[in-house]
Amino acid sequence: MVQKFTILDGGMGRELQRMGAPFQQPEWSAQALIEDPSWVVRAHQNFIDAGAQIITVNSYACVPFHLGDILFQEQGAQLIHLAAKIARDVVSKNTDKDCLVAGCLPPVFGSYRPDLFDSAHAQEILQVLIENQLEYVDFWQLETTSSIEEMQATLQALNDFDPKGLERRVSFTLIDDPDQEPCLRSGESVKSIMETISTSHVSSILFNCSVPEVMENAIQVVKQALRNKEGHKKIKIGVYPNAFTPIGEKHIANGNLQQLREITPQDYQNLAKKWLEAGASIIGGCCGITPSHIATLTQLQGCDDGKKC
Repeated sequence: MVQKFTILDGGMGRELQRMGAPFQQPEWSAQALIEDPSWVVRAHQNFIDAGAQIITVNSYACVPFHLGDILFQEQGAQLIHLAAKIARDVVSKNTDKDCLVAGCLPPVFGSYRPDLFDSAHAQEILQVLIENQLEYVDFWQLETTSSIEEMQATLQALNDFDPKGLERRVSFTLIDDPDQEPCLRSGESVKSIMETISTSHVSSILFNCSVPEVMENAIQVVKQALRNKEGHKKIKIGVYPNAFTPIGEKHIANGNLQQLREITPQDYQNLAKKWLEAGASIIGGCCGITPSHIATLTQLQGCDDGKKC
């Protein structure tokens, strides 16, 4: 019998591109917010229709790294607020669905590049992200976190700028090498990050925007480490990998679009079974994982001893 698990949505940026929405580099998923936000509404709805129980605010690219400093200063707060309101409005209209809104706190200086992270400068950007989503979200998701320093800076910003004290879920991006010990893009091991995480401040530990092949080992390392932590039974483990080809150390996030791999929905369901067996209780997708992939998770969620999936 398949254990119970929660279904996240898939990758917003590539879903907008797949749909034919306004989409370009360096603005990425923010371009649809700028030109025609109705596309974002439709993308969220696509994932909910596929069975997602959590949708993520489309604020990932609403940072200076993607918008540029001038546009961020002029419209950043407005775009982030709009993205959060859209997510809440979509969920509110789906009265027959039990769906939550995750506030997105992305890498503020570029994905997969811990070497570019500036802790001091990050706080002013994170403040804008937090204050303009706070009204509409159910919890925070720190996404594509590349280093312990980045995690700690973002958690500190939440201490400073979230008076509600909403739940915090931290998601890390891993080096795309299944043959080595699971490590963050910074080179820090998953085992070492578990020594720094306070289970009283973080409710879930996830891994995202890395190739599917590195997820199972990371789940197992976290599960083992949590056995030695007080309150570990409350901590949830999750994954939402991408469909990208492996990303190298000096990847330029605003360069050419990363090439996608062929991962069929059935392939994804088979992978999800392994993640569940390893100990995951939250599964979704990142870049290139579409509503059709998410739908197979919904099928898997409905499996029992009398139905094969």
